[in-house]
Amino acid sequence: MPSLKEIKNRISSVNSTRKITSAMKMVASSKLHHAQVMIENMLPYESMLEHILKSFLASEVDASTVYSVERPVKRVALVVYSSNSSLCGGFNANIIKMMQQVINEYKHLGKDNIIIYPVGRKVAEKVTKLDLTCGGDYSEISDKPNFQQCIDLAEILAGKFITGEIDKVEMIYHHFKSAGSQILTRKTFLPIDVKNELDFDDERDLSSNIVTREAQEYLRKKKQSSASQKEEVKPLNDNFIVEPDMNSVLSELIPKLYHLMIYTALLDSNASEHAARMVAMQTATDNADELLRELNLQYNKSRQQAITNELLDIVGGTVNN
Repeated sequence: MPSLKEIKNRISSVNSTRKITSAMKMVASSKLHHAQVMIENMLPYESMLEHILKSFLASEVDASTVYSVERPVKRVALVVYSSNSSLCGGFNANIIKMMQQVINEYKHLGKDNIIIYPVGRKVAEKVTKLDLTCGGDYSEISDKPNFQQCIDLAEILAGKFITGEIDKVEMIYHHFKSAGSQILTRKTFLPIDVKNELDFDDERDLSSNIVTREAQEYLRKKKQSSASQKEEVKPLNDNFIVEPDMNSVLSELIPKLYHLMIYTALLDSNASEHAARMVAMQTATDNADELLRELNLQYNKSRQQAITNELLDIVGGTVNN
C-alpha cells in the first residue's frame, strides 16, 4: 500500500492536471463558438450555390464545363484536413485512418500517382512518415482559416485538373453536425459530380454546443419530428431565366463554387476539431474528478489506519507496562 506522502503527491499531481484540462476545455468551447458562427454563416450560401450549379449541369442541355468532365483516373489528389495539435480525442487518428483507406483504394495507380495536400500538421507528419507524395504544406490555415489561401489551393488543384496533371481530386475532412457529433466525410472535389442527387443537410443543428445526454436526446427527437413533417421535396425548377447565357454564368460561378468548397471544408474541420477537443477535455476533467475521489478516499482510509495502528501501539504499550 502506498504511503500517505505518495498519495498526497498523487492528489496534488491530478489536481494540477485537472486545472489544465478544465482550462483547455473552456478555451476550446470559446473557439468552438466562433467557429460555429463562421460555418453557420458560410454553409447556406455554399450549399445553395452547389445545388443550383449542379442542377444546371444535370438538367440543362446547353450547360457544360471542363470541370465536370470525367476521364479515366491515372493520377489522383487528396486534400486531407487535420489539426496542428493533439489532445482532441480520435479526431486526427480517424482522418489518417480514412486517408490510408483511400490510398489503398488507389494503390493500383502507383505511389507516385497519389498526391496528398495536407491541411494540418498531423496529416503532413504522417505523409512524410509514409513517404507519400506531398503537394505542399498548408498547415498554417488549419488554425487560422484564410479564404485567400483556400482560393490559392483551389486554383492550383483546378489548374492541374484542367491541364490533365490530375484526373480526380477528393477531400477528406470532419463534417461538423453538432458539438457532440462530427462525421468523417469523403467528398469528390473535381470533377464536379452531377450524377448523384444533391442532399441538403437540413438536420444540422449548429446552434447547439452543449455536450449532454439531454442535448443529444433533443437533437434525436427533433430529427424524428422533422422527418415526419417533411413534405415531398419538389425538384429544382428548370425554367430559369439565365442571362447572358448558361455557359457565361457557369464560367463565373463554378470557380466561386470550388473556392467555397475548399473553404467550407476547412471551416467544417476547424469547428469539428474544437468540438472534439472540448469533449476530450471534458472527459479528461471528469476522469480526474473520479480519480481524485478515489485518491481522497484512499488517503483518508490510510490516514485512519495509521491513527488506529498508533492507538493500538499506545494501548498495547500501556497494557504491557
